Formats: sequence, C-alpha cells, structure tokens
Amino acid sequence: MYKILSSLAATLFCCTRLMAGDPVYPVKAIPDAMQKNAHLVKRFEEITQTISGVKEVNIVTRYALTVLDEEGADATTLVRAYSKQTDVRSISGALYDADGKVVKRLKQSDIKDLSVDGDGSLMTDTRYKVHRFYHNVYPYTVEYEVEERLNNTLNLRSWMPQPKRDCTVESSRFVVITPADYKLRYLASGVSDKPAVTEKGKLVYTWEVKNVPTFTKEPYSREFVELSANVLISPSAFKIDDYEGNSSSWEELGKFGYILNAGRDELPDNIKQKVQELTAGQSSKAQKIQTLYKWMQQNYRYISIQLGIGGLQTFDAKTVAAKGYGDCKALSNYMMALLKEAGIKSYCAWVNSGEGEKYLNEKFPRDAFDHVILCVPDKDTTWLECTSGTLPAGYLSSFTSDRAVLLLTEEGGKLVRTPALGMQDNRQIRTVNAVMQDNGNLKVTAVTMRSGEQQDELHGVLHTLSKDKQLEVMRKSLDLSSYDVAKYECRELPAVVPEIEEKLDLNCNAYATVTGKRIFIVPNILNRGIGKLEPDSTRKSDVVLKFAFADTDSVSITVPDGYKAESLPAPVSLQTKFGSYTATATMKGNTITYIRTLQRKAGTFPAADYNDFAKFYTTIYRADRNRMVLVKE
Repeated sequence: MYKILSSLAATLFCCTRLMAGDPVYPVKAIPDAMQKNAHLVKRFEEITQTISGVKEVNIVTRYALTVLDEEGADATTLVRAYSKQTDVRSISGALYDADGKVVKRLKQSDIKDLSVDGDGSLMTDTRYKVHRFYHNVYPYTVEYEVEERLNNTLNLRSWMPQPKRDCTVESSRFVVITPADYKLRYLASGVSDKPAVTEKGKLVYTWEVKNVPTFTKEPYSREFVELSANVLISPSAFKIDDYEGNSSSWEELGKFGYILNAGRDELPDNIKQKVQELTAGQSSKAQKIQTLYKWMQQNYRYISIQLGIGGLQTFDAKTVAAKGYGDCKALSNYMMALLKEAGIKSYCAWVNSGEGEKYLNEKFPRDAFDHVILCVPDKDTTWLECTSGTLPAGYLSSFTSDRAVLLLTEEGGKLVRTPALGMQDNRQIRTVNAVMQDNGNLKVTAVTMRSGEQQDELHGVLHTLSKDKQLEVMRKSLDLSSYDVAKYECRELPAVVPEIEEKLDLNCNAYATVTGKRIFIVPNILNRGIGKLEPDSTRKSDVVLKFAFADTDSVSITVPDGYKAESLPAPVSLQTKFGSYTATATMKGNTITYIRTLQRKAGTFPAADYNDFAKFYTTIYRADRNRMVLVKE
C-alpha cells in the first residue's frame, strides 16, 4: 500500500504509443479545440494488456504528450515501480521540438533507479524507474514506450485516458487480450462498451476515445474519476505468489484477504500476560478497548512496510511485539490479537484513506484500497485507527470516516460503512472580545472550541509541527491585513469526539477604517472562510457536500466613547435545503454585539440545485463582510 508515495505517483500518466521509425508531432497539427484551456495534449496513447494466465500479464504502453507551457511539464515525468510482483522490461523514448523534430533520444543511462526507503518511516523492496526530459522551450513533445510484466493477476491495469482536467486527448486506445476461456470482469464508464472479439483463440477487448476536451473543474463536484471516461478491469480468479483468490464478489475478495492473514494474530506469552494485567478488574468492553488501544499507542509506532506481498499480508503479531513497530495492517492485526486475548472479537477492514477520498464503486468488486483499520462489532460498533498514536479510541477522523470499507471475516468480505459525524459533532464555537481604539486598531481576545472534523487539521498540526511552525500555519489562516500575535495556545480535550480549545490574542493594526468623524468596521472579525460562487447554467456534476458542520460566533467589540451607530447591517436569515445561516449586529452603549451561526448539511444534490447553492454561499460571503458605520457625536 503506497499512500506515502501518492505525491510521486501523481506525476505518472498512463503511458501511450511510440511509432516505428522517426515519427514527428508538429504542434501546428493539433486542432485549436484540443489546445483550448489545456496545458498538455495527449497526442495518442495505446495500451495493450495481454493476460496469458493467472500469474502472467504483459503490458505494453505507448504514448506521446505535447507540453504547451510550464504548467504541463511536471506531468511528463515517467515513473514505473518494479518489485517481485512487477518487472519493467524496457523503456524507450524521445523528445521533439515544436516542429516535431527530434531533439534527444532517451539513453538507458538517463533513467534513474530509485528507492524511497531509508527515511525511517518506510521499508520496501519496491524500486522506481524514473525519467524526465528536462526541457524549457515550449511547446515540445515527449514520446515513450514501456513494457512491463505483472507476475500476478490481482492488480490488472485499468484505463483512464484523461489523467488530468487540463489535459486534452486526441486519441487513446485500450486493448485487453485474454485466453478464450478467461473470465475478465470490466466496467466501462463514459465510453462505449465494446464486446470482446474472438481472434485466433483469444478474446480481444477494445475501448477507444478521441478528441476529448479539457474538463472544466466545478466546485463541490463529484470526484474526477466518477466524471471522466474510464474502464475498470478486475479478474475473477487470480493468483499472487502462491495464494489464489477470486474478486467476482466482495464476499470472495474479503475471504481472500482473511485467509491471507489468518493465524497471524498469535501473541507471545509475555504480551498475553500484559493484556491480563492491563484489563484485570475491568468488566466493561469499552474500557478494555480503550485501555489496550492506549497501551498500544504508547508502546508501538507506525512504519510503512512494503515487503513481499506488501500491502496484503501482515507481519504476524509476535514480530510486531518483538520489533515495536508495524504498518497499518500489522498494527491493526496486533490490536486484534490484543483484543482477542481479552475476549473481544474484532475484524480488520480494507479502506481507501484520505480526507475527502470517499469514492468507491460499490457495484464493481476489486482491490481499490490502500489502508487497514480495525472494527470491533457490537450494538455500538467501535472503529480503531491503529496507526495513530494520538487519536482517541473510537474516532477515525476525516482520514477514514464516512465511506465504504471491506470487512474481512470468516464468512468472507462484507461491505460496510464507517461512521459519519453529524453537524453537532463537527462544531466550531468561537467567542471574541475586542477593544477598538480611535485610530481603528483592535485588540482581540478569541477563544475557539473545535470538535470532530473541524479539529482534525489542527490536531495534525499540533502533533507534527514545532511551535514556530504551528504559529506559521495559524497566521496563514487569518483573513487580516496587518496584525501581531500576542498569545497563541491550544489545549486538547480527549473524548470519543475530540475537541481542541484555542486561545488567541491579537493586535490588529488599522482593522477599522477611520474617515473624519466616522469609523467603518466589519464586526465579523475571524470567520470569513465561505467563498463566493458564480452561477453556472451548464453545471454537469451533482453538488457534493462531504461533511456537515455547525459554526457559532459571538463577538463583542468595545468602541471608544462618544461613538454611536449611524448604519447597521441588516439582519440576515437564510433557510435552505443545504443548511441555514443567520447574522445580526446590534449596538448598545459603546458595545457592538455580533452573532453569526452557520449550519451546513452533508449530502448529494442534483446539478439543477447548484445555482441555489451558489446563491446560498454568495449571500453568506457578502453578509460575512458587511460593514457598520459609527459616527462621533
């Protein structure tokens, strides 16, 4: 599982085709429509995947990419992983100028052979072939041909011809060749579903797209993979090393995962004794879970391990006990072993991790996961993120919450969902007391309580960055033109839904605008994060709001004596299907009181609702910036 390598892998395009001889790619031959809004043009691509048996797959990828400007250059980096399961047999390529003339041909000595092992957080036997034509005279074209061999059929290559929104595609072709009796599973989306053709005892599947324009990014849309043309490929029966499995159903795929790791949860005697000591006198299941989870967090650390079958088969519990570390599957398996010794049943679960990375095509069973967590089933099921040394027991955070996961059980795989936090779990409650001077300067004291997913980012900052870096991150979050930080401190409040209390003192220079005897001030000092959205009558994607949250701001501003309110913002009250918003500003004596509430729902709404949603957010954007006018009597 290579989540740690995602930034490297993101530079990789599905490769395309290299013609014999000296092909040329003059940029002037690219139609204007294929250059519109593009930084990159895929001139052609041809991927041929030949499956010869349950452990033999050959992939030949040929492609040419024209880089129109600097923004498209990074995407031309070629990265190919190789390991026990994958061989990179050959790489060839060439660089062409704007006229299509050869500038340089790839030399084998130009290909870097890299490993990301050695930083203390990763152990892997996977290495990488990396090449890039570093060229800065735009436009230019790169051409590659890569031949690979897969020594298993579990992870067949799928096809996504448009790898980025700003890349147009002149032509892309995907061919899969199998034995006549091979049961290939595929799911085509956004592309014609062509049937297999029998050819000399083989089945040949072919998909093709032409003249694909750039993909306009739409705010709050479905994932790009859901909207772009693609073909998912997965085997029925497969083999990896000496293990056989079947992915024709979630049940069968989960059974493979369970069998692959069965019997690896046996603890050494000293750890069994430790479990009994830790849980002695505890009758509550929840208390035992919390005690053992906290003990594991304090005594074992996460390290990514990609050896042998890597992301699939765990180190056994005895190894973790001896080493003091493990990866996601090893630590989850170890926690499962600790719970088993305490008489508590639990199961490992495969999940696709990452904030917002919630999409899984539930209609098409395949190994689309990169992480392992632990599930303790019960009336109130407990989920455990075993790689974290700081999260409370039962809290997954936005890293793995609210998404489909594959539970690995004795009966086979079960597709279930991790819990989603509600609006009242994801809260931000802020109290601001400020004193304004005659020159418009403002002294601010703010206390903010964040809970659930609203505290996730700050939780990560507090546990990974130095005090100076924490302060730097906080500074970037403030929408203020000129200020000094007099005090900044945070206090974590552990709970099933964790909270963080943040205290902040600021000296804001010229926050209010002073003109003669009048002062113009925005009473909403610290919460102006909602962005303005433009209406769009051509909207294609549904509106996707990935999590619910609730904000409450109570602001009190003391102004200099002798001022009164000449103009107050009109109260704003919005009630929509997406949520609600209110904002009121009043003044009594020399004190301004501003109250703001925002409650946003989670859910998926049809594209036809987008303009209503844009109006909701734009109204909030404007209301958050409403000014009031004070005049000196």
